[in-house]
Amino acid sequence: MANLLRSKLSNVATSVSNKSQAKVSGMFARMGFQAATDEEAVGFAHCDDLDFEHRQGLQMDILKSEGEPCGDEGAEPPVEGDIHYQRGGGAPLPPSGSKDQALGAGGEFGGHDKPKITAWEAGWNVTNAIQGMFVLGLPYAILHGGYLGLFLIIFAAVVCCYTGKILIACLYEENEDGEVVRVRDSYVAIANACCAPRFPTLGGRVVNVAQIIELVMTCILYVVVSGNLMYNSFPGLPVSQKSWSIIATAVLLPCAFLKNLKAVSKFSLLCTLAHFVINILVIAYCLSRARDWAWEKVKFYIDVKKFPISIGIIVFSYTSQIFLPSLEGNMQQPSEFHCMMNWTHIAACVLKGLFALVAYLTWADETKEVITDNLPGSIRAVVNIFLVAKALLSYPLPFFAAVEVLEKSLFQEGSRAFFPACYGGDGRLKSWGLTLRCALVVFTLLMAIYVPHFALLMGLTGSLTGAGLCFLLPSLFHLRLLWRKLLWHQVFFDVAIFVIGGICSVSGFVHSLEGLIEAYRTNAED
Repeated sequence: MANLLRSKLSNVATSVSNKSQAKVSGMFARMGFQAATDEEAVGFAHCDDLDFEHRQGLQMDILKSEGEPCGDEGAEPPVEGDIHYQRGGGAPLPPSGSKDQALGAGGEFGGHDKPKITAWEAGWNVTNAIQGMFVLGLPYAILHGGYLGLFLIIFAAVVCCYTGKILIACLYEENEDGEVVRVRDSYVAIANACCAPRFPTLGGRVVNVAQIIELVMTCILYVVVSGNLMYNSFPGLPVSQKSWSIIATAVLLPCAFLKNLKAVSKFSLLCTLAHFVINILVIAYCLSRARDWAWEKVKFYIDVKKFPISIGIIVFSYTSQIFLPSLEGNMQQPSEFHCMMNWTHIAACVLKGLFALVAYLTWADETKEVITDNLPGSIRAVVNIFLVAKALLSYPLPFFAAVEVLEKSLFQEGSRAFFPACYGGDGRLKSWGLTLRCALVVFTLLMAIYVPHFALLMGLTGSLTGAGLCFLLPSLFHLRLLWRKLLWHQVFFDVAIFVIGGICSVSGFVHSLEGLIEAYRTNAED
């Protein structure tokens, strides 16, 4: 009797122990640590499969109700709440309809129906960005930097090429199968990913502000250079540089009515070819005076106050990072992106270095902010007129981009918009939206009138936004997103670029600002 009672109590205790152990083990299995028995593991896996199928069923019902295709190729990304439940789909995708997704051109999240471009076409776009008319200020940088300025042209090319590559690397992550997939589609998406989860939109706002500043300052520089070139081309006319800037702005006022850039894009190739012809003419004239080159004027010491301005000028001439994610997403073979960046920046480095050195050797200490102002009167008028035409035709591109960023950041319809939409239900631009565009054109004019200094404005912009977008942010994002996968030399390069870029940015901004204040005081006294 005692043995029978002892046996029953032992069985009850064993049963209770097994149930408790099963519950505890099941809880840990849910948390992903381990399962107590095979039966429990199978049970929880089955529950997970049911949960996954249930969620997939709900998602399919939503897609069917909206009339969307249900196949793998036409399937939309999951709803925002189900992002973390995807299996075999790689890293999380952004929610459907997000701003960054809409901005991506040809990325992973949209734009599949758009035609892709070759590596040569992508290289042509990069070349247009880094070989623009702002190279006309590089000889002025050699004036204050000497051989160190030439070294800086080479160094900036190497660094900007490297930061462009690591910026694109931040678009990709490894999925559960170890495959590298594109999970972001823009500079803004990278910035937001770095600030998530505490501040998921802070990084994007910082990038948008920097982008708007750079685009608006580019518009101002076009107005400044137009007024400067026309004034120096026709010095005998009773028209001041400010008056020429006003005339140029009057020509640019129709930009406020732009809805797209189809009409403007037709002239882009012609403008670029004309610019190359102008560069060749300037170099040809300089070579004709090779016997008089002042090699002794190129020195190793620098002007401490003005050389930081030269740094901003050189950095600004290489800025292209802001559109590289979209460009890479539109390439037929994204694997050719690195090769494309190499040869475009090597070509830019060689051409910029030769142009700056040859022009400075020709005019030495008389080198002006815009090098074409040093040409003889007969040649200068023809060359400057072509440059003014190029500047006026180039103005709509950064202007339209700035307007687009402002509208999507502040005036886009939705709960997060700060102001009402600029467009009505029929797609027409509202009157107050047109007024804001006109105000932006007038603002660029006022800045060009009150600060008519091409080199100083270029140095200020390069130090403020150029260094940030090309040096600081890409290296910081690379460290933040890919820290665990970076080798020691990659970490060293990123930290070194961030430190050097920060020092150059602060010093260039301070000295450019001091130069502008001094120039403003001089103009006020005159």
